[in-house]
Amino acid sequence: MKVSWKNILLWSLPFLVIGFFLWQGLLTPNTADLNSNVANSRMTYGRFLEYLDMGWIKRVDLYDNGHTAIVEALGPELGNRVQKIRVELPASAPELITKLRKAQIDIDAHPSKNNSALFNLIGNLFFPLLFIGGLAILFRRSNSNTGGPGQAMSFGKSKALFQMEAKTGVVFNDVAGVDEAKEEFQEVVTFLKEPDSFTAVGAKIPKGVLLVGPPGTGKTLLAKAIAGEANVPFFSISGSEFVEMFVGVGASRVRDLFKKAKENAPCIIFIDEIDAVGRQRGTGIGGGNDEREQTLNQLLTEMDGFEGNTGIIVIAATNRADILDSALLRPGRFDRQVNVDVPDLNGRLAILEVHAKNKKMDSNISIKTIARRTPGFSGADLANLLNEAAILTARRRKDAITTSEIDASIDRVVAGMEGTPLVNGKSKRLIAYHEVGHAIIGTLLKDHDPVQKVTLIPRGQARGLTWFIPNEDQSLISRKQIEARIMGALGGRAAEEIVFGNTEVTTGASNDLQQVTSMARQMVTRFGMSNIGPLSLENEDSNPFLGRGMNSGNEYSDEVAIKIDKQVQNIVNQCHQQTLSIIEENRVVIDKLVDILVEKETIEGQELEAIIADYTDIPSKKEYSPQFG
Repeated sequence: MKVSWKNILLWSLPFLVIGFFLWQGLLTPNTADLNSNVANSRMTYGRFLEYLDMGWIKRVDLYDNGHTAIVEALGPELGNRVQKIRVELPASAPELITKLRKAQIDIDAHPSKNNSALFNLIGNLFFPLLFIGGLAILFRRSNSNTGGPGQAMSFGKSKALFQMEAKTGVVFNDVAGVDEAKEEFQEVVTFLKEPDSFTAVGAKIPKGVLLVGPPGTGKTLLAKAIAGEANVPFFSISGSEFVEMFVGVGASRVRDLFKKAKENAPCIIFIDEIDAVGRQRGTGIGGGNDEREQTLNQLLTEMDGFEGNTGIIVIAATNRADILDSALLRPGRFDRQVNVDVPDLNGRLAILEVHAKNKKMDSNISIKTIARRTPGFSGADLANLLNEAAILTARRRKDAITTSEIDASIDRVVAGMEGTPLVNGKSKRLIAYHEVGHAIIGTLLKDHDPVQKVTLIPRGQARGLTWFIPNEDQSLISRKQIEARIMGALGGRAAEEIVFGNTEVTTGASNDLQQVTSMARQMVTRFGMSNIGPLSLENEDSNPFLGRGMNSGNEYSDEVAIKIDKQVQNIVNQCHQQTLSIIEENRVVIDKLVDILVEKETIEGQELEAIIADYTDIPSKKEYSPQFG
C-alpha cells in the first residue's frame, strides 16, 4: 500500500500537538536541572533554620530563582553522614543569605536557562502553521473524493459517470429479448446521428423516455446500448445520488448535471431508479420530504422549463411507475413510456444464445429446450441460470455443461438449494402421495398445465415438489383453467385424505390452501366468475404509500360480503369434491406411481404420462407442446 507524506502528516498531527503541550508544560529546563541533583528527603524551612543554627548545614544549592534549595547536611540525627535534603524556601527571606554567609556555608546559585524565545517561536508559529497545513490537506482530500479537486465544500457537484467517447461497450446486438423496445429507440439513435432529417419537417424528438419493467429485464443495458449506437456522451446517475442530508444539495446536483450535458450536447442522460427522487409530491401521508421535492422540482424545470435543452435526451428506468409524480410523466418531459417486460419464448432463446457464447455447452443440449422450460424468467435470471450451471459443472469436474447441470440449476433458481434426501419411511411415502396427487390431477385435467416432473428431493422449505410447464400466454386465463389450477392445488390434500384418512391429514397443504383461497376469491371479486354476477367488487389499484393490500375500506355492503364468502366456499368445495373423485378413481395408478417415486425419488413428465396412460386415458393438451431435455 502506497503511503504519502501527506497521510503521515495528517495522522501524526494530533500526536504532535499533544506532545508539544506536554513538553512545554512538564519538561521545562529548570525541572530538568533540579531533577539531576536528586534529594533523598524533604525538610521544612523551620527545621532547616534549626539545622543551620546547630552548624549541621555544609552546602546549599539554590534553584528556581531562589525558591528551592538542595541542602547537604551532616549531624547525629542524620547518622553522621552527608545527606541531600530538599527545602522549599519562602518567597521573601532576605536574612537567609546573610545567615548563610555568617555561618560560612558554601552557597551556589543555579540560574534558569533562558530559552523562552525559542519556545515561544515554536509554540506561536510552528505548531499553528502545522495545524493549518493539516486542515488544508484534509479539505483537499474531501474535495477530491466528491469529484471537485481544489474546490472547497463542493457538495453539490454531480457524481455522474461521464464518458466523452461513449465507451459503454454495448450496442443493440448485445441486447436480446427486447426487440419491441429496440425498435422504439431506433428513431432516438437516428435523431442523435442525423437531427436535420427530423427538424426539416418540423418534428421534435422526445425529451425523455421512461423505461418501465420488472427488475432484471435489461433496462440499464438498453440505455447503454443507445449511447453506444449513437456514439454520443453518456451520463449515468442513480436517483438516490441526488438526495443527501444537506438542504439544497440534490437540486444543485441536478443543475450541475444538466450544465455538463449542455456543454456536451447532443448527449444522453440516464437516471436509474428514478422513483427514488421522482415519487409523488404532497401525498399527505407520513409527512413530506422537502429536500426530495426540491430536487424533483429542479429536475422538472431542467427537463422542460424556461430554458430549452436542445440535444439532451433523458432516459430513466424504474419498476415503480405507479408512484411517479404526474408532472414528471406529462408530454414535454417523459413523452414516452417503453415497457421492458419479461421476454417471451423467442426473447428467452435470443438471451440464452447471447449468454451461452462464452460457455462450454454439451452438443446434446438444446437452447430452445431451455427457453421452453423457463417461462417467466427475466434476462438476469437466464444469465444467472447459465452461470449456476457453469459453476456446478466445474464443481463436478466436467468439461462441458450437460442437461443434468441445466436441470439442477433451474431447480435451484426457482426453489432454492437442494436439501438432505428423505429417509425411507412413513413420512417419505406420505410426501410421495401428496406430490403424486398434484401430478395425477394436473395430468388428467385437460385445462391444467402439463407436468414437467415430480421429485422427493427437498429444496428450500419444500419437502417435495411437482413442477408444471405453464402456458406461454398467461395474460388471458379462462374460468376452466382457474378451476383446474384450484383442483391441481387441492390434489395433494385430497390424496392424503383418501389414502390416510382425515385424521392423518398433515400441514403440508398450508401453502396450497392459501393459493386456492386467493384464486377462488379473485374469481368472485375481480373476474365476475360466480353467481353474484359480472361485478368487480375489489379495486386492484391500491395506494402504494399505505402498503400493499391495505385498502381504505370495502366498496360493498355487508350483505354482499356474506355472498362473496359463500361463493368462495362453494367454488372451493365443488373443486374439492371433484378432486376427491379423481383420486378415488385412479387409486391403483397412484399407488404404482408412489412406489416408483419412493424408489427413484424423481419421475420425469414423459415417464409419468406413459405410466398413467397404461391405466386410463389422458386428455390431449393441444395448446401445449412441452419439450424435455
